[in-house]
Formats: sequence, C-alpha cells, structure tokens
Amino acid sequence: MPRVLVTGANGFIGAALSRHLLAAGWEVRGAIRRPQAKLPAGVEPAVVGDLDSRTDWTRALAGSQAVVHCAARVHVFREGAADPSAAFHRVNVEGSAALARQALGSGVERLIFLSSIGAAQAAVDPAAATSYQQSKLDAEAALQEITADSPMTLVILRPPLVYGPGAPGNFPRLAKLLARGFPLPLAGIDNRRSLIYLGNLTSAIEAALTAEHPPAAPLALCDGADFSTPALLRAMGRAMGQRVRLWPCPPVLLRFAGALLNRRTAVAALTESLAIDNRPTCEALGWTPPFGVDEALAASLAATPQEPER
Repeated sequence: MPRVLVTGANGFIGAALSRHLLAAGWEVRGAIRRPQAKLPAGVEPAVVGDLDSRTDWTRALAGSQAVVHCAARVHVFREGAADPSAAFHRVNVEGSAALARQALGSGVERLIFLSSIGAAQAAVDPAAATSYQQSKLDAEAALQEITADSPMTLVILRPPLVYGPGAPGNFPRLAKLLARGFPLPLAGIDNRRSLIYLGNLTSAIEAALTAEHPPAAPLALCDGADFSTPALLRAMGRAMGQRVRLWPCPPVLLRFAGALLNRRTAVAALTESLAIDNRPTCEALGWTPPFGVDEALAASLAATPQEPER
C-alpha cells in the first residue's frame, strides 16, 4: 500500500487521521517535533524538530507517495510570542514552503495542505484578519507557487471549526459550561455557522488523497448543516441530556466585552456568521460526509470531560 507522511501526527487532527488511514490500509509515517511525542499504534515515527525554513524533511519524506500537512502554529489562549505575526509566518508559511519544496524534490506525488476557512476570510478582508488567518492564506499562495507546473498535485482543504472527541478550543469549553448549568447570554444571536466533525474531516482528507483530478482551487468543507449559536447549544444539550439555559444579550455588548477581555476571536466565533456550501467539494472529491450531525455531536460529547450540574 502507498505510504503517506502525516505531519503533526500526534495532534488532535493528525492522530485521528493517522488512525483512519491505517484502518484504510495505508502505511503511515508520522512527523513529530520531539521523540517523546506519542503516536497512534502502527504509525512509524519521524522526528523533524521545529517547523521553519530550515527543517530537514529528508528522512521523513523518503519513500512517501503523499503528504498530509496538518502541523501548524494555531491560536493559543494566552499568546507568549513577542511577535505573534512573525511566529505564525515562520511556522505556517516558511515551514510549509520548505516541506513543499523538499517533497517535490523527493518525488512525492500529492500534497494535502490543511488550511483553514479563515484563509478565505483573510482574502476578503485582510484588515480584519488575524495573524493565524493571514499566515494560512500566505501559505496557500506559497504552496501554489511552488507546485505550479510541477508533477506534484496540491490539494488545499479549508475546514471551519473542527469538533470531536478530545477537541481543543471553544467546543469543550461550551460543553463544560452547559454541564455546569450556567445560563449563557447567547439567546439573542441570529447567526449561521458551519462546523465539521473530526470523522468527516478525516474521511474528506482520504478522499483528497485518492481523487483522480482534484481541483487546484482551495476547497471549503463542512458537515453540510449550519447552526445558529443558540441552536448549536440546544443540540449539544440534547446530546448531553442537559437542560440549556440561555438569556438574551445584545451582540454589540458581547463584542464590547470581548474587546475588553481580549477575547475578540472567541466572541466573534459565537456571534458572527460563517456558513459554507460544501457541495462543490463533495462533487470535486466524490465525497459525502459519512457522519450526521446528531451522531457526531453524541460521539463528541460522550468523550468530552463534563462536570455535573450543581
């Protein structure tokens, strides 16, 4: 079977993808920064160190027919870098470009780049883009330039928020708040947001690895069902068997509070719309999300640490 190199193979998405591909019969090599990183059983480790323009991918790429680049510098709750924009650029742009150049030189046939729907937002409104979103857009451009007129196929996937067992970020935080029975000031939000379940994302990545003629343009993907924030919370509550307490608060006040507390991005994710039409991606990859939203939420919340209502 073909061998695929998965970068960030010990991360939330990378580990799930590695298990998925192993079950599908692929040989999986997992690129990790440190030797002590834990990988799923059956994944061959490849230690590459930190990601930047100087990373040596020679051993990791040897004998690999495909690469799925999941590793990235992502949003962090408390930013520790002195220059976050430079740090995002170094890892997400320079590091990705170095991998693409070396993959091309190693004879890799296909490179799947896990970008973000935030790249599309950065393309539309650069002034409002976060450093992370801009770095993903810049990385896409760099990879497209490197692979143009080359024998290596580039597939760019743009997922929205990814949820599932062990998910980081807002999803488990919301689940914990619901489990504690806290009333949330979100009843007045009338938005539409697309999400993607981890199992649907790994299925889409496999489809991108095997699609005969994937398009060169970035592909946005999601579960195929949109939620308002209140509707999502109620769906989560049903899956948890938990009463959901919501009360209305004007979104402008929520955004003002987010600015005061330096939580603009988190508040925007709860109050703004981000709806995705995944039909073009389904057609391009010959893919259909295998998990429905109710099934996906139930599986995710069954594995999300929760606290009983007090």
